[in-house]
Amino acid sequence: MGFISCDKEHKKKLPQKEVAPLIKKKEVAKKEIKQKEIIKKDWDSIEPSTVVPFLTAYGKINKETIVLIKTKYGNIKLRLYKDTPLHRANFIFLAKAGYFDTTIFYRVLEDFVIQGGNSENIEMMKFRRKYKNYRLPSEFRANRTHKFGALASARRWQNNPDKKSNPFEFYIIQKKDGAHHLDNEHTVFGEVISGYSTINKIAKLETSTDEWPYEDVYMKVEVLN
Repeated sequence: MGFISCDKEHKKKLPQKEVAPLIKKKEVAKKEIKQKEIIKKDWDSIEPSTVVPFLTAYGKINKETIVLIKTKYGNIKLRLYKDTPLHRANFIFLAKAGYFDTTIFYRVLEDFVIQGGNSENIEMMKFRRKYKNYRLPSEFRANRTHKFGALASARRWQNNPDKKSNPFEFYIIQKKDGAHHLDNEHTVFGEVISGYSTINKIAKLETSTDEWPYEDVYMKVEVLN
């Protein structure tokens, strides 16, 4: 108790010019800590209100366009389009964060699509809660159609007039002549450049009535260049 009382008396006797610099140093230190926290939080805090600025900034730093999906049935190499910048940056972001490594190809329709980016894995659910289930603005392009091998984003059809994409789930067109009835309904943001045999193997898997394969096909997504 005595020491605390003595410290207070000492502060009272300090000239103003000595007290002011001490306060200033503390304020500067607090600002530096706050700035560090903002920087640290910024790159891992994508949420509904920050989607466009976050992914725009992220895309300028992470310019990769080639990714590899590894499965037990083989690999699928994809090229992401630069003219769909938000979707490209989003896929790279989630791949580097490890999200896709917690997911499977959960919907399979032979002669139509294989769809991935979802699972019943608790780690996958943690990712979605962490990023607050944000949505992506559509990026329709006249030259980006649902051809064979097209990579596109899934989306909710009900109560979604702006056709915003689900950032976590994607599909690949397996139908030879494409699925062009989906053009301008879902954003196409990439295409397969190798691994068609892998796509065909996955498309042939036996499924339940909800098109979910009985066999879980986990994936590991690597960003190449």
